[in-house]
Amino acid sequence: MHRTQSATVSARVVAARLAGCHTGCVRPMSTLICFALKEEAAPFRKIAGGLRYSHSVSILLTGIGRQNAEKSVLEFLNSCRSRGNETQIKNILETPHVVSYDPNLVLTCGFAGGLNPDLKPGEVAFELSTLNSQLSTRLLAAGAKPAKFICADRIATTVAEKKKLRAETGADAVEMESAVIRAICAERGIRCATVRVISDMANEDLPLDFNQLSKPDKNLDYGKLAWAILKSPGKIGGLLKLQKKTRFAAEQLAEVLTKITFP
Repeated sequence: MHRTQSATVSARVVAARLAGCHTGCVRPMSTLICFALKEEAAPFRKIAGGLRYSHSVSILLTGIGRQNAEKSVLEFLNSCRSRGNETQIKNILETPHVVSYDPNLVLTCGFAGGLNPDLKPGEVAFELSTLNSQLSTRLLAAGAKPAKFICADRIATTVAEKKKLRAETGADAVEMESAVIRAICAERGIRCATVRVISDMANEDLPLDFNQLSKPDKNLDYGKLAWAILKSPGKIGGLLKLQKKTRFAAEQLAEVLTKITFP
């Protein structure tokens, strides 16, 4: 997946707002929406903040890549089961609300690089871990398209890399977190779906190789980025263009998520 607006994001949960039943009530519907970065989540958080929740929704910022995603999701799910340990739970929550049960649904969301030439920037695609006709119907009605994703360990930055991934896997898009999140959910019997927005097309190179500008934890090293720009100032235009596209992509993803989360 392509990370153009990376920031050092420590794993944490944003309980956007919780409503409905509380401890002792019948378990309400609960959805966990995972994003790697705050830039991916920002438009949805803005929209959701102005809505009244008919059920509980939590937003988890995992950080980039499988390792960060695995650690963050396991931390969240384990804290949900620590019913008597509110101190531990509040350490990862940004509000005093405590979720004392596993979510009913986990959505792994964010940017994805296009491998299928038919997918355009801003288009939202999805893949379900298990057959779920109701969720599929809602996603289709919201304008999302079914697709096959490949979870990679590095950012596909060139057309050649994308073509190779497409030929080897038949995937429509590439990202970096969903496989491990879906595996964790499968082990726990939690419904899970990948819902991603295309940030760049299959037939375009990224302006820089962000793999070389990343820290070992996959987050962007801003010092390296600044040096890369100083060495190649001609890349600034391409970076600004990509920034504009990713902002638009995040807004399109937020619209789809709003429609399926608050029907």
